[in-house]
Amino acid sequence: MYLPPHDPHVDDPMRFKPLFRIHLMERKSATVECMYGHKGPHNGHIQIVKKDEFSTKCNQTDHHRMSGGRQEEFRTWLREEWGRTLEDIFHEHMQELILMKFIYTSQYDNCLTYRRIYLPPSSPDDLIQPGLFKGTYGSHGLEIVMLSFHGKKAKGTKITGDPNIPAGQQTVEIDLAHPLQLPDIENLRDFSELSRIVLEVQGQVRREEQEREQQQEEEHSQQAASQPASPLGDGAEGEETAAGAEGTTQDKAPASQPFVLPMGVISRNEDYPRTCRICFYGTGLIAGHGFTSPERTPGVFVLFDDDRFGFIWLELKSFSLYSRIKVSFQNAQAPSREAFDEMLKNIQSLAT
Repeated sequence: MYLPPHDPHVDDPMRFKPLFRIHLMERKSATVECMYGHKGPHNGHIQIVKKDEFSTKCNQTDHHRMSGGRQEEFRTWLREEWGRTLEDIFHEHMQELILMKFIYTSQYDNCLTYRRIYLPPSSPDDLIQPGLFKGTYGSHGLEIVMLSFHGKKAKGTKITGDPNIPAGQQTVEIDLAHPLQLPDIENLRDFSELSRIVLEVQGQVRREEQEREQQQEEEHSQQAASQPASPLGDGAEGEETAAGAEGTTQDKAPASQPFVLPMGVISRNEDYPRTCRICFYGTGLIAGHGFTSPERTPGVFVLFDDDRFGFIWLELKSFSLYSRIKVSFQNAQAPSREAFDEMLKNIQSLAT
């Protein structure tokens, strides 16, 4: 298991923790050992469910227990997972979230189902190399997100989740057709100014979506009547093309520009870059505990360099910093773009 570094140090390397091991014996037989817990390897079982999927089961879960009971297990988990003690965490809401995560993860006792994930395919037109990133998520700590590109959209899909947004959900979506021109550094400190800019673009995006929907409805009605497209339909399409061309010309941004978080925006990591390459309008997914009442809210995607980006959650007044995972995973490339897209759909359906 690859664990993120301790919150909020996104630039630190991933941590590695073995969960099971297989001893291949003679005559095609094998023994399986569970590595979970602190009492050493013990008897386990592995079952191949179907292609690209298998399950593990611990046959001696008493090896996972500690003499001090659940309290000792929680304190040990907290020290290993978060690099701190309960006394270090003063925020009551954060204590609640951490306890929820411990209860949720410890109940499985290393009886888990594994499904293959592919790394996202890349193309020369991508903004940066797609891949896996560590990101700060407030009181939830660090989580793993997969950044992938889909034409004029970029998607950040959660590989690890939390009590609010589970793994498999699309945590951020970046609209690459709508770059944002940030104000100068002094005005950028004013949250209301940034909010005004973002909400203006949000209104523009919604109008364009309505125009596209209206145009599609007109085309469908024309096809149903078996009539050729009207000049009005051609004009609407021309406007969309012009808007797309305008978006393309806006992509020509300076090599770097000064960047600072607006006053009042909370960041777990204050050590974020003070220059950025380009910003885009985007949306971020927020929800209550148990993924209740999910909604997409406006935000700002900030590209710092080839290995780091950020996202300002406008409604939460919060900032997430993401740093590339530089682990070399073997045989993880998708065989095709279609196979990768299918995998994204599958992990999202599992989460819901």
